[in-house]
Amino acid sequence: MMTDPTVFAAAFAALFAAHQVGDHWVQTDHEAVTKGKPGCAGHFACASHVVNLAVTKLVFLTVLMLATGLRPHVGFLALGLVIDGASHYWADRRHTLAWLADLIPGKSKFYRLGAPRPGHDDNPSIGTGAYALDQSWHIGWLFVAALIISA
Repeated sequence: MMTDPTVFAAAFAALFAAHQVGDHWVQTDHEAVTKGKPGCAGHFACASHVVNLAVTKLVFLTVLMLATGLRPHVGFLALGLVIDGASHYWADRRHTLAWLADLIPGKSKFYRLGAPRPGHDDNPSIGTGAYALDQSWHIGWLFVAALIISA
């Protein structure tokens, strides 16, 4: 199956912009601090974040379609958003991405780069290896979602 390069480029741009807005502006403080915790509270907060993020992406894609006239297949659009959401949920549970980083030589150290010392809040910034790996994971899956949407 061939993808439409115009739809791919436009969908990727919309998904990338929506991801930035959804992951940083739409996500609530509660979701951000709770989504990686164990138990029901962590799972619920992560699911809530992913649903809000998917709605944000759907709004951006809808605006794109209204503004440009692009009409991706609704089934591929839904599939792309579901796969993106599942990959986002997986990474945002935090221990999963840390586990993956531990499997790849050199990534465990990078994942923990800039992290606060246990029991301390001595680096309250987003400039960490964990944040960089998290965002690059999400952007990689946005690429996959855009490919699916443009099929």
